[in-house]
Order: sequence, then C-alpha cells, then structure tokens
Amino acid sequence: MRENKGKNTELAGRIYDTSDYQKNDELSNGLAMTHEQASDSYVEGQIGGKIERSSGAEEELNNRGYQ
Repeated sequence: MRENKGKNTELAGRIYDTSDYQKNDELSNGLAMTHEQASDSYVEGQIGGKIERSSGAEEELNNRGYQ
C-alpha cells in the first residue's frame, strides 16, 4: 500500500511537457491528448462562433444536440 501512495502522488503532480508527444506510456499519451484538445478549444474560440478557413470562408459551428 505504501508503494502505491508514492506512485499516486507522483502521477498527481505530473504536468504536460512537450516531450509527452514522443513518449509511449499511458500518462504521457493522456497528457498530450488533453493538451491537444484544450489547445484546439482555445484556438477555435467560443461556442456559437464561426470556423474561419484559410481560404477566407466562414462556417457556422454545428451545435445540434447541445441545445
């Protein structure tokens, strides 16, 4: 039991690092995926906004099912 407590504390204190994308362990993969999702959400903007394409076209965000 004592060994697990130290491991849990180590996991809980871990934060994202750019090297997580190259690592193969489950924690690194999870942190990299979560970082990617948060980054995408931040860059995309607010709900109800528009997706701006590089061609200059704009598309409404699909929010069906969230109302």
